[in-house]
Amino acid sequence: MAFVVVALIGCSSKDREESVAARGPEVMPFDLDRTTHRFTPTQRGLVEDVVADDPDDVEQVELIRTHLVEEADRFESGDFGDPAEIHGREMPGLAELEAGAADIQIRYDDLPDGARITFSTSNTELVTALERWGAAQVDDHGEHAE
Repeated sequence: MAFVVVALIGCSSKDREESVAARGPEVMPFDLDRTTHRFTPTQRGLVEDVVADDPDDVEQVELIRTHLVEEADRFESGDFGDPAEIHGREMPGLAELEAGAADIQIRYDDLPDGARITFSTSNTELVTALERWGAAQVDDHGEHAE
């Protein structure tokens, strides 16, 4: 894992996006080129939507749902290891989210074209950590995220 972090420090933004995209399939079963991640900050946290670019792509919708329901369970227990594997252990907000997981409420919902995880907390420091964590993923996923 330390090699990944060291290897990414000197990367350009485009190099980093390509590196993240290459590691994505190790964690995410859906196709990044056929899906979009959306991270929307809220007053109490963050909403993460992952949707199929084609709402009729039943395979991608099911893969998204299966993955996000599993991720929601992991996040609830403070396990943010999958995003760390893709983005590196030094990603903004990660350490705070792992340490404060007990103070974050996690809710999973199906969407017609994918799935949603809603992160909410009354802890303002964790709200900031969630915003930083979401923004880092948008930056890293490039054209695959909004």
